[in-house]
Amino acid sequence: MSRPERLFRLLQALRTLPAPVTGDALARETGVSARSVYRDIATLRAGGADIGGERGFGYTLVDDGSLRPRTFTRIEIEALSLGLAQVRQMGDPALAAAADAVLAKVAATLPSAGQQHVLHAVSRVHRFGDAADPAPASAIDMEAIRQACWREEALEIGYVDRDGAVTSRTVWPLALVYVDRMLVLLAHCCLREDFRMFRVERMGSVAPAGASFRPRRAGLLRSYLARLEEETQDR
Repeated sequence: MSRPERLFRLLQALRTLPAPVTGDALARETGVSARSVYRDIATLRAGGADIGGERGFGYTLVDDGSLRPRTFTRIEIEALSLGLAQVRQMGDPALAAAADAVLAKVAATLPSAGQQHVLHAVSRVHRFGDAADPAPASAIDMEAIRQACWREEALEIGYVDRDGAVTSRTVWPLALVYVDRMLVLLAHCCLREDFRMFRVERMGSVAPAGASFRPRRAGLLRSYLARLEEETQDR
């Protein structure tokens, strides 16, 4: 791990862990020794971060010199908190963790009143129904799908259709859509030479196909969304 990455992780740990955070807890969170944590805290302080506390008592990030203060209205903070709460509810573990990290980073740049607004936002996300019956989990590597979308690279997927038939498809992944309790991949199917929706829970395997469809993703996605909109209006 490079030193800049280590310092970034340390700052993020100070933003997200309940204060005061001990050196040992920071060491576990960042994967380095406690001695390295103490040295890195000295480096961050020298760089402008206001970190209270000391060895043996724990540390608190008072003011993050690496992030410029942000100004949001209270309704904007509500919108931000609500949107990230929705991600935590609907997203896979990696997205849920990313939502927490984003909220912590934003809160760290706000004045004290704004931080209180984040902590006490009145907007909430709640899904009615049996709490013991969560949305179907997928064993598929979601990061592989996201990376393929970002890089505009084809995927080979093993897919079980509604009749239980197993097929192998080469697809151009365009977007992931969270629909209530179902996660869907919008894609161009090379087998059908047309747009298709694939339910992630029905994917048995996902692997890079070794082909790029750059720079067509944005145009294809616009066309697919336009078609979906037309189909919705025609119903």
